Amino acid sequence: MGKNAVALTGRYEIAATEPPKVADLVSVFLERRSRNTRRAYEADLRDFARFAGLPTSTAAMDALISKGPASANMAALAYRSDMTKRGLSVATRNRRLAAIRSALKLGRTLGLLTWTLEVEGERSMPYRDTRGPGEEAYRAMLQVADTRERAILRLLHDLALRRGEVTGLDVEHIDIENGTLSILGKGRTERETLTLPEPTLKALVDWLDERGTEPGALFTAQVKPHVGHRLTGEAVRLIVRACAKRAGVGRAWPHGLRHTGISTACERTNGNLATVARFSRHADLKTVVRYIDNLEDVAGEVARMVAE
Repeated sequence: MGKNAVALTGRYEIAATEPPKVADLVSVFLERRSRNTRRAYEADLRDFARFAGLPTSTAAMDALISKGPASANMAALAYRSDMTKRGLSVATRNRRLAAIRSALKLGRTLGLLTWTLEVEGERSMPYRDTRGPGEEAYRAMLQVADTRERAILRLLHDLALRRGEVTGLDVEHIDIENGTLSILGKGRTERETLTLPEPTLKALVDWLDERGTEPGALFTAQVKPHVGHRLTGEAVRLIVRACAKRAGVGRAWPHGLRHTGISTACERTNGNLATVARFSRHADLKTVVRYIDNLEDVAGEVARMVAE
């Protein structure tokens, strides 16, 4: 059969195509991800290509696959060492290795290789400090924020949204009448609906009154030459930092406001793990436990008991 011929198998028609290539692998690997994850993985693969001295991610993956398992694992070990020398965080190093492993796993599914990359990430202690800037700092930031900033701060804290979840919002994702918000959570392929507390809903309504209700990104840039473009995660970080500076509360960051919201939820629900996990949308209860431990300073309390 030719390239575009059709083979009949039972009730199904299966188009005969060319065998997949590495370029197909990279394309399919990235297409399967959410926009924010895709952007991160694209950067990860580009960084590996830089390390390999190759011009593109496709060329780097092609070279890695062609090396075979032994040489590929040696290359991955060398890349991990290179990232360590550059001072990249454990989380970044692990994510970049995970991107490569995941791409190769897909390649194995597509028949491009028969082995797996065995080099794992490094153990880390995530969420060492989960307290964030604190409620007092958050309230002070609200006082100095403009309408757009206040809506962003409310979403980060009141709903514990990640900055990528905030920047991904469009006007159509807000249901004012029912008081709900539709978000695309981290690692999710389907949107989920969250109920908006009254202060958060009011902040969004105030922003829409100022912005207008025409379709498009909910939050856009207001600084040239990016006016009208969807806010990026970096822009949200700068907005939060600017609010903290004006409020005189020291350092604050988007995920820190999420931390503060989750820590407050732990405190006000008396540490109800299941309830807080639903609020924070953490799949692993052990992550919520870290918030509670840090909030109560369990380790510090035990240390004081030992020292007596």
